[in-house]
Amino acid sequence: MYPRTAALLHRHEEDRCDEPPGPAGLSGRSGPAGRGGRAGRPGSGGAALRLPRPHRPSSAAPALLYGERYLRNPAESYERMRRDHGQVAPVLLESDVPAWLVLGYREIRQVVMDVQTYGRDSRRWNRWDEVPSDWPLMPWVAHSPMIHFTEGDEHRRRSAAVSDALASVDPFELRRHCERFADSLIDKFVGNGKADLVFDYVYSVPALAMGQMFGLPEDQLEYMAEAVTVSLLSNNEAMAAQQRAAEVVRRLVAAKREEPGPDVTSRFIQNSPDLTDEQLVGDLMVMIAAGMPATSYWIGNTVRLMLTDDRFTMTLAGNRRSIGAAMNEVLWADSPLQNVIGRFATRDTTLGGQRIRAGDLLVLGLAAANADPLLWPDTGAGYAGNNAYVSFTGGDYGCPAGAPDLGKIISETAIEVLLDRVPDLELAVEPDELQWMDSLWYRCLVSLPVTFTPAPAAG
Repeated sequence: MYPRTAALLHRHEEDRCDEPPGPAGLSGRSGPAGRGGRAGRPGSGGAALRLPRPHRPSSAAPALLYGERYLRNPAESYERMRRDHGQVAPVLLESDVPAWLVLGYREIRQVVMDVQTYGRDSRRWNRWDEVPSDWPLMPWVAHSPMIHFTEGDEHRRRSAAVSDALASVDPFELRRHCERFADSLIDKFVGNGKADLVFDYVYSVPALAMGQMFGLPEDQLEYMAEAVTVSLLSNNEAMAAQQRAAEVVRRLVAAKREEPGPDVTSRFIQNSPDLTDEQLVGDLMVMIAAGMPATSYWIGNTVRLMLTDDRFTMTLAGNRRSIGAAMNEVLWADSPLQNVIGRFATRDTTLGGQRIRAGDLLVLGLAAANADPLLWPDTGAGYAGNNAYVSFTGGDYGCPAGAPDLGKIISETAIEVLLDRVPDLELAVEPDELQWMDSLWYRCLVSLPVTFTPAPAAG
């Protein structure tokens, strides 16, 4: 349904450079300054862990958290960083901007639970003078009225309003809508015997579901999905894309003030009488930007796993229990949300054997933490029944109450309907030919071509 969004991702994958410039050390920049010059300073349960050995700070160069080598195999990159630096590694973000990547499960939990030492207000960052004004990560790092930059009582108050608004979604109604959306989308390609599920399905089901939940006009869904997706890419179109998405939400807020409806947006406005329109737009942007891409990528990564892993390919037809197991494994081993920026140290401290200075940026390596070898001393252990992953982060800034459950309903329904309608799906290319989107935040496929036996449309 949304070919422009997927086509844009594919174009970006073809256009990006194969290799970034090499690092010059944590405090240095080896590459040229950004084209726009400097930015200036802008206004579930725990798991058993073995105690790590103390790690001495390494003299190894900071690792690159971008570029072809990282994107090709993030898990391998995380292993190398852990070997070279321990559970907290010095890294270089796009444009060789220095930061810390938190790789350890214990360390992630420590950071997200200690809001006194690790805050969310990005104005604390001590590296703003090294950030180009056209930095691709700027849209979601530069301080703004969005909820994820708030702290203390204000954050708790706004977070409660978000959770209450999401609680207004009827899960049974949501599942019914998702089944209808999925059937309608499948009808458009089921007679062809082939499809690209990223182009034809993976983005569309969550976009339609989110549109229903938030009261977005259907003629704005493709535009919104494209803008949100591009805002999370590692390219110079990200800032403009975020601004396009914000304009859609501004119009939505104005419309729902005039004519409230049975949707999350109206409920959130009613629950937040003290927020300005700018704050309402910011908080709704966070909800939509967190939910729409992550749910799409959860679907795509799970279908890829089921098509390429023998444990799941044997049970594609008729075994719905395998869908839940595959979805759970993806959250552990191929998390849609890979990294989160982040936290900013409020004072000098020590974490994972590294000395953290006040104002340092810490990137939460969620995918790396899920794969922490200290968490998995038995390498043969499976993921069944274990939901202690940090894929939804945690603490005061974790996913709002109820949000993961809504995402699971959308993802699970989309996969169930797809496999019910097209039970003989097969990957149309070799697994290692699949390409991944260039994004620090998310891990998702650029395309997912499949073949199957043509069938008549259900409608």
